[in-house]
Amino acid sequence: MDLERLRGLGRPLHYFSSIDTTMRAAAELAERGEPAGAVVLAEEQTAGRGRLGRDWVSERGAGLYFSLILRPALSTSEAGVLPLALGLAVAGAIQRVSGLTCDLRWPNDVLLGERKCCGILCEMTAEGDRVRHVVAGIGVNVNHARMPEALSHTATSLRMETGREQSREALLEEILREADCWLEILAGPGPAAVIEGFTRASSYGSGKRVVVSNGAERLAGVTAGLTPAGTLLLRCDDGVVVPILAGSVRPETE
Repeated sequence: MDLERLRGLGRPLHYFSSIDTTMRAAAELAERGEPAGAVVLAEEQTAGRGRLGRDWVSERGAGLYFSLILRPALSTSEAGVLPLALGLAVAGAIQRVSGLTCDLRWPNDVLLGERKCCGILCEMTAEGDRVRHVVAGIGVNVNHARMPEALSHTATSLRMETGREQSREALLEEILREADCWLEILAGPGPAAVIEGFTRASSYGSGKRVVVSNGAERLAGVTAGLTPAGTLLLRCDDGVVVPILAGSVRPETE
């Protein structure tokens, strides 16, 4: 990574050649008062984490593995919109840098076709009903030449899709710029504007046949939009519309 270039971004940057997970380091910094916008960046993670307790493959030097400290003026009930805003930021940045058009899978996956190229994990600390800080972990598969066999049908990278290496520095710069823009929208027009943007950008927002699994429970149906808090609605096969608070959302054909 060109650290000289990245230190010109005008925000605190904490760089690690190797770390267990940038989420842990960023959470510790946030508790000590590190300002909003600070970035914890690593060349590799030895224990990268994804949503629902999954591991995140963090091949050294191939991807972007970083956590962003956020201090949004939001209530805890509004915090569910943050992963949607960051997904929009990553998708916009990928298009600017690589020319690829992404899809967004609720709540936190960025896709190329039906294969995942980025995951976002947000962990919130609150005081009462107000958000104190959020650590947003973002992992992007950038220059991976191939994916592990177990992930070959579900994951991809920008290099695999374009046939050429991409600048990780340029992509990080664009993600941070886009994130700032969407956070301003969240603070100004509010969550409704983010939800509208996500619904436009995502094939999963409404009208997609999916299966939702959450441990022992499995629901099939058609997505029916998002609530004002960013919760996905699912119209089940019996016609009942239920909110999806957590779980894995996949096309029914997978």
